[in-house]
Amino acid sequence: MVLASHTSGHITGIDLFSDFIEILNANSRKRNFQDRVKGVVESMDNLTFRNEELDLIWSEGAVYNIGFERGINEWREFLKPGGFIAVSEASWFTEERPVEIDRFWKNEYPEIDVISNKVGQMQKAGYIPMATFVLPENCWTEHFYAPQVSVQDEFLKKYAGNKTAEEFVENQRHEAELYYKYKNFYGYVFYIGKKIGI
Repeated sequence: MVLASHTSGHITGIDLFSDFIEILNANSRKRNFQDRVKGVVESMDNLTFRNEELDLIWSEGAVYNIGFERGINEWREFLKPGGFIAVSEASWFTEERPVEIDRFWKNEYPEIDVISNKVGQMQKAGYIPMATFVLPENCWTEHFYAPQVSVQDEFLKKYAGNKTAEEFVENQRHEAELYYKYKNFYGYVFYIGKKIGI
């Protein structure tokens, strides 16, 4: 909705879960964007766009599902020459970091890397790096971890005694604790690239 309110182009939102797409389409109608904003149920690893169909691909907090390098390489074919990709990615801020957080992220997402190496991957994939910037801490604290607390409590009540549910919430809480402890060493970074081509 933010992109739609600041641009005049057509926007297609992709998600695997139909409930989220229904919410997107309802919001689109509510804001009178339905003629140019639509959601479709589809997977990011099997997109059905035509070659060189898109001006912009925006993937915020999601490319890790298939991996940054795979995403920027596979999605390049859908961009027009001179089109842009804007992707957020968990990244290290430092070359060295405490063993505890290094081990955690290498286990959870082995593609995590320092910003300069991510920029290098963009260049190798055929993009001109246009900008990188670190998302502010409140994206994690206020908008990701804080809303989880009440939902986790409800989830545990709903699935009381379920070992899998308990382990899932325990892992989420552990990840949050690590972020508060080690947030100076990593975070989400936005990478914006322009497709090279004529």
